[in-house]
Amino acid sequence: MSKSLQSFLKISKQEFNDFSETIKDDTYRDAVKVILSAEAKGNRVHITGIGKPSHVAEYMASLLSSTGTPTYYLHGTEAVHGSCGQLVPGDVVICISNSGETSELKATVKAIKNNGCMVIGITGNMESWLARESNVCLFAGVKQEGGPLNRAPRASILAEIYVLQGLSVELQAERKLTPQEYVRWHPGGTLGHLRENEK
Repeated sequence: MSKSLQSFLKISKQEFNDFSETIKDDTYRDAVKVILSAEAKGNRVHITGIGKPSHVAEYMASLLSSTGTPTYYLHGTEAVHGSCGQLVPGDVVICISNSGETSELKATVKAIKNNGCMVIGITGNMESWLARESNVCLFAGVKQEGGPLNRAPRASILAEIYVLQGLSVELQAERKLTPQEYVRWHPGGTLGHLRENEK
């Protein structure tokens, strides 16, 4: 195994272990409360990010939707060019940014709030602009990315995904999603069949 790969594995394992110790249940409860309260009023959930986090947002829109929280992907830059039209006042938008200072996301968050929506921030910097502008903010921070230059998003992306997967678990548990419901939403593939202990 090459030294660079060994280094990546060592750093990513350490960062993941350190990060997982920072997760706090009360922040998740606040985020779940914001989402469920909005849904009870007929509002919806959206998710957005710039750059690599935009791909995280697309995956999470799919995962959340498939586990009981219909979620719509909001394009991070197109939001200020008309895509905010998918929002209505009272909706919730999850915004992902490692630094919390990305200029394009700032413009999008301002547009989101101007359209009367609430913001759940996902960031590695709890002192950032995004953290301050969010109704609820979840920490997804690492010290090192794990690559040769320590620049390209690697470990931070893992942290963002992990935090959002945790949110999806909490929401699914709140909804008491049944195997029958899950299978109805997943008619294709091996997930589309009840297991023996679920029949």
